[in-house]
Amino acid sequence: MTIMTARRDTTASAVTAGLTGVLTLVVLVRIALGSRRGQEWDESAMNTVTGGRDARLAVLSVLGYVGIGAIVAVAVGCAVVAVLRGRIVLAVGAVVVIAGSNVTTQLLKHSVLDRPDVGLGTLNSLPSGHTTVVASAVGASLLVAPRVWKPLIALAGGFATTLTGASTIVAGWHRPSDVVAALAVCLVWTAGVALLLRGPAVPVAGTVAGVVVGCIGALLFLVAVGVRPVLGWDGFVQSGLVLGAVTAATAAFVVAAAAVSPAE
Repeated sequence: MTIMTARRDTTASAVTAGLTGVLTLVVLVRIALGSRRGQEWDESAMNTVTGGRDARLAVLSVLGYVGIGAIVAVAVGCAVVAVLRGRIVLAVGAVVVIAGSNVTTQLLKHSVLDRPDVGLGTLNSLPSGHTTVVASAVGASLLVAPRVWKPLIALAGGFATTLTGASTIVAGWHRPSDVVAALAVCLVWTAGVALLLRGPAVPVAGTVAGVVVGCIGALLFLVAVGVRPVLGWDGFVQSGLVLGAVTAATAAFVVAAAAVSPAE
């Protein structure tokens, strides 16, 4: 007797990931941005972690590498890999993910979303531009990379995205919701492009292992440079929850981006 097996493709994963990203963004805008209680929680969460002068210089140094130059370098790198693989369409897809994510973040932050005045400032910072730069680069890289490279990209991407997102919080540039919103934006664009480029699905076991190592490595780096709870040991649980939430959101984003990226 012959057993026929159908090879699963990325369609269902891409649709699920895209809808999850949209829903996450809507919830964050409604609660963390549009309500007094949400703004208070978000502000309090941002203020749970801090660092001395050396720690702040370290995280600011990390953030200093995130900018237009980094976006261009990653886009060119993705295009080169895709061309070498003979997959021009992947090069186009990677550029769309990077450009779409970053343009969307800037439009949402500066033109679309407003921050109601509840006494905590009215300058909107959601989503985080720095986090979007790095996360979109990770999504694009996973899209064009050969299957065997994906766990390594997940490791590096988990490290870089966690470190960037957490650093913006430590520096006082962004609240946790800003970071998660940026991940949601990048997930929507990565999933949308992957849906158009659908192909065989990638087993994510290696990706999960890689991203866990990368995310934990980023947290250890932050501790090593001197990032600490504002209230010392009394604030350990609160700061742990904040950094843990950012790390978990990052890991979920990277795994989802790998799951929707075609294997071939």
